[in-house]
Amino acid sequence: MEGNDKAKLCARYADDKKAEDIVIMDLRGISPITDWFVICTANSAPHLRAVRDGVEDGMRQEHDIKPLISDGNQESQWLILHYGDVIVHVLQAEKREFYCLEDLWGEAKTVKWKRGK
Repeated sequence: MEGNDKAKLCARYADDKKAEDIVIMDLRGISPITDWFVICTANSAPHLRAVRDGVEDGMRQEHDIKPLISDGNQESQWLILHYGDVIVHVLQAEKREFYCLEDLWGEAKTVKWKRGK
């Protein structure tokens, strides 16, 4: 599966769990660690876990794709799923605002995706 398609699926599964402000970033040629970021916001610690689990379960059950790494804990307010060419960042609003990954990787293109698809 192409990284772009994988990133859109991850965004869709995050959206299914009511994640907010979902952004897909194309990091090809910019990042040495991955090609795509999916960044989204959860509004509480339980929501953080639900979004992460929703993405992980959807990718595994529907596409037989497991993350290489699932990192973070609820107290950190930032959970990560690493699928090789796609890294999913699920953050609570305070952490997302503080780390501002979209600005840090500002030269990356933002990819449009349709909610609910």
